[in-house]
Amino acid sequence: MASSSSLVPSSSDLTHVMKRGRRCINWSELPSELTSSILQRLGAIEILGNAQKVCTSWRRVCKDPSMWRKIVMHDLGESMEFDLEIMSGNLRSLKLAKCYSVTDHGFERAVVKLPLLEDLEVSYCLLSEESLKVVGQSCHNLKTLKLNRRGLRRPRFENDDEALAIAETMHGLRHLQLFGNSLSNTGLSSILDNCPYLEHLDLRQCFNVSIVGDLEKRCSERIKFVRYPNDSTHDYPFDATVFHMDSDEEDYFDCYDFDNYD
Repeated sequence: MASSSSLVPSSSDLTHVMKRGRRCINWSELPSELTSSILQRLGAIEILGNAQKVCTSWRRVCKDPSMWRKIVMHDLGESMEFDLEIMSGNLRSLKLAKCYSVTDHGFERAVVKLPLLEDLEVSYCLLSEESLKVVGQSCHNLKTLKLNRRGLRRPRFENDDEALAIAETMHGLRHLQLFGNSLSNTGLSSILDNCPYLEHLDLRQCFNVSIVGDLEKRCSERIKFVRYPNDSTHDYPFDATVFHMDSDEEDYFDCYDFDNYD
């Protein structure tokens, strides 16, 4: 979560703190450089939920744009707000995994303030294709998108809405991961037509895609590195268990037992 230019406290700062021995430390009196160094060792959730509430000076450091060039959030529960005020225009990388309390409205309000965003991961979050369009329209520097969900084998269930949103608004993508997506060959073709700089494409567990014939040729000629629907998931960071469904469409979201993700 720390910025690329980490602020390291000087030895004199550390010595000053250590000399206090067993006395209670007044956290508000710490030099801002030392406070920054401490906070950059925490995750975004710890900062949003606890650190910024310690004192006024800590909150001021927490809101410094240099603290927020990369944000990684996992398991963001209902009790934690998606803090739009702290999200700064300097953010380059945002990764959300299993953040079920983040809504389309809150997410869209955040990303319109992130014009420098280059790397976005949204894994197992309940966001719509409309949010993807807002990302593409607001974040013109976006190079990497990871949009991941649980793989689903279900006959005749295809949905190209997300693929078409990507094709329509994210022409500068270099890296695209769509793990477990329900896109069809139509959606994939649209992405290939409209994302000319794409170099890496991960379609693991996208079981509605059949990459053969002309589509296979286009992928092999255009894309440097392709991962196909049935490729190994050994390096995938989440549970890669596939759901097999024959039931009605209303059961679709019932298969997402979010508590079981690693």
